[in-house]
Amino acid sequence: MAEPGNQAFPTSLRFRDDAAADEPSVSLDAFLDQGEADSVRIEAGEDVTVLFPHLDRVRLIEVDFPRFRDGRGFSTARMLREAGYTGELKATGDVLVDLIFFMRRCGFDSFAPDKPFDPADAEAALSRWDHVYVPAADDRVPIWKLRHG
Repeated sequence: MAEPGNQAFPTSLRFRDDAAADEPSVSLDAFLDQGEADSVRIEAGEDVTVLFPHLDRVRLIEVDFPRFRDGRGFSTARMLREAGYTGELKATGDVLVDLIFFMRRCGFDSFAPDKPFDPADAEAALSRWDHVYVPAADDRVPIWKLRHG
């Protein structure tokens, strides 16, 4: 069995069919100063709403998780999806495999964790629950709506 950090585990997971962005992400300040950048990195605590007027030109938004217990990235993802962003939304940093189900529900569709995780563990985390209880950015139908129409 491969050990975490071994090259046997992929360094990222992506759940999109389009081509990945080929430019490196720039900081939010640099993005706002440049007209040609199409990939941006959001650090914990940055005001993502300043990006809303520019979402039509963004291909990739990386949201950094400096440590697993910092949940601001979940809110950032949900706000971006609710604002209409449809491009790639990547969680980077201290991303834990047991949180990717919830990250997907908030709108993340790719992951680049500091410590790679086993794809089998990721699949188990993503398929653990057949039903959800509340609506979210992933458009899954809550179980109460399935039961009561």
